Amino acid sequence: MSPTEALPSRLHGAIDRIPASLEMLVGPRSGRVSLPVRLAWSGPTDYDIGDPHERLTFYCLLLDCGQRRDIVNYVNATLLRQDWPRIRRLTARRVTRLWERRLPALTAE
Repeated sequence: MSPTEALPSRLHGAIDRIPASLEMLVGPRSGRVSLPVRLAWSGPTDYDIGDPHERLTFYCLLLDCGQRRDIVNYVNATLLRQDWPRIRRLTARRVTRLWERRLPALTAE
């Protein structure tokens, strides 16, 4: 890549990583989850889903870097909706807007 070429946006293909419905999100509601190194290459790899702080970090990482199969397998729809107000404050606005467009039920009360 030459110095004048821009790197592709990290949002390139992001909409394709978002599942078509919340019902597809079948991740665990509790217990410990270990992420593969391709997702957790510079930090913790093991997360306690029952701990709200660890789960928040875990979900933000997945929304930002996970592929669709990661998101479907690791994210739980009920917990995502519960945590969404906090996730919105901690995740890039461009990412959360994509999620809310694809899954409007995230913001429904």
